[in-house]
Amino acid sequence: MVYNSTADHQYGARNGRRNYAISLPNFTGLRKKLGKFSSLTFKKVKLKKQQEDANVDFRIVLNKVLNQAKLNLATAVIFSLFSSILVLAVPIYLFQISDRVLTSRSSDTLIMLTAIVIGLILAHVLLDIFRRHLLMRVAVNMEVNLGAPVLSAAAKASCHGTSREFQALNDLQQVRSFITGPVLLTMMDAPVAPVYLLVVYMVHPHLGLIVSVTILILLLLAKINQKITAIPFGQANLHSSKANLQTEAMARNAQVINAMGMIPESVLFWGRNTALSLRAQITGQDRNIIVSGVSKFIRLSTQITMLGWGAYLALSDEMTGGMIIAASIIGGRALAPVEGTIDGWKSFVSARASYARIKNLLQTTPLNVHRLQLPSPKGQLSVERVLFVPPPDKKVILNGVSFHLSPGQAMAVVGSSGSGKTTLAKMLVGSILPTAGNVRLDMMDLRNWDSRQLGESIGYLPQDVQLFPGTIKENIARMKPNVSDEDIFLAADLAGVHSMISSFSQGYETQVGMDGAPLSGGQRQRIGLARAFFGNPKLLVLDEPNSNLDAEGETALALSIERARQKKMAVVAITQRPALLRCVDSILILREGTVQALGSRDDILPQILGTNKKQIARPQQATHNQSA
Repeated sequence: MVYNSTADHQYGARNGRRNYAISLPNFTGLRKKLGKFSSLTFKKVKLKKQQEDANVDFRIVLNKVLNQAKLNLATAVIFSLFSSILVLAVPIYLFQISDRVLTSRSSDTLIMLTAIVIGLILAHVLLDIFRRHLLMRVAVNMEVNLGAPVLSAAAKASCHGTSREFQALNDLQQVRSFITGPVLLTMMDAPVAPVYLLVVYMVHPHLGLIVSVTILILLLLAKINQKITAIPFGQANLHSSKANLQTEAMARNAQVINAMGMIPESVLFWGRNTALSLRAQITGQDRNIIVSGVSKFIRLSTQITMLGWGAYLALSDEMTGGMIIAASIIGGRALAPVEGTIDGWKSFVSARASYARIKNLLQTTPLNVHRLQLPSPKGQLSVERVLFVPPPDKKVILNGVSFHLSPGQAMAVVGSSGSGKTTLAKMLVGSILPTAGNVRLDMMDLRNWDSRQLGESIGYLPQDVQLFPGTIKENIARMKPNVSDEDIFLAADLAGVHSMISSFSQGYETQVGMDGAPLSGGQRQRIGLARAFFGNPKLLVLDEPNSNLDAEGETALALSIERARQKKMAVVAITQRPALLRCVDSILILREGTVQALGSRDDILPQILGTNKKQIARPQQATHNQSA
């Protein structure tokens, strides 16, 4: 029996989740090694694995990654603790040199002390290397495990008409950069500050009191720094996100802005948000620099004060010269983590905000809700008193729309621009949810369908057809690997695009670029139609499917709708052209979001075309009469 990985891939991609199953190469190799097991055994193991993974959602993945990160960060903190304590070997070495070696003039003592300190320094370096390696792996593990859930959740959230959620990928990279950056290492050294302070107190209480007061002042400065920089840095991130979205829009519409001379205006719009971002960033950074400068002045003044007061105590025979030097170095080490945290506060704030957005995205995504796998739908579509009022303007887009469509029936939706046709199409495929009312497929509300199962049962051709970078074959197959060539050919044949694809020099292997090149607008639309037909869906929603088609393409489209009806697909076509209006069973006229008219094709079409019923015939009926 030949192993088929299609089911594994589809399961792993269900609801956009990561595939936790064993990858195909490893599974194949494992099967060769364990050849004594039968194919039935592997099927049971695979099914059991899928059932276990079915309970995994993005919140569990996030908590698992977070728990692993906490454990590894705690280990890194322990390494930092011992590594920082070993740094005390240097000031102690200087103290011993000054007060013991130079007074006793003992070479053996010098050699022994030097060897011990070198060994301690080596241990310090090794611990520092270990913690850096550990932090790098924490960052990589976080991006590897959260990358796919973040992208899936962002893709699901973007169906509401915005792509700002895709910025979460940049947030994930920012968190990774913070984990591997110097600021976190400095903050990890902070727990050792009490140890350094205790050592300074042991040298002399006066010096310990000086360091304690300085630490309190630096902590107060850190709190002030947090207060005065939070708003500017938040505004900088907001405007920076808007500028990034503008650059993405310019990339998608590069041909339009070049053809219509819109480059200066587009750049001006981008520059406005960028300027606001930089202005806010300058404000926040200026305040951070001022606070950092004050903290640096206080730290250096503290060291000078310790040296001066230590010299005074030495004159009173309460300290030695070596103790002064050692206390000054140790005091500086105690103050360094606090000062370093103030300097890197911007990075910490940005990383914290990025993680908060990632956490909110993964915890609130609808993909976390696991739906029951229902029987495959038959194509019974019911729209019940649908109302749609999108925020924030609260303008009613759809108001009380209702209709019913049975398998094998086709309905056309017509209306003027802005009447809500495209919104209705998006609602029929579940991209947006109604404010009130229900859209049901086989009597089940679309909200209660498993999103993966629903997507495989729906064919959707949007008004603005976008193809993925890849071959025509991959685009028709909805980018699914390991699908049969027969299914791809069947979809192309149903859409009537096989002859068009055959005219290309590389046929189905023709590469499609990011902007859809080398295909024309009409060709992209017909490839999108074949993609909609892939998988034999039960509901077909076509939004202006002939907007870029010529006469030949319209004829092929009309025949495709007839084939869909014969295969018992429910078809909803949004169009204004008479060629498609003759291919449907019923017509719905929308006006300002409400149903102006709904009835059979023979009753509604004469009102639109100003003809009588005898002049109306389906394309294949007219062709048959001409042949006779």
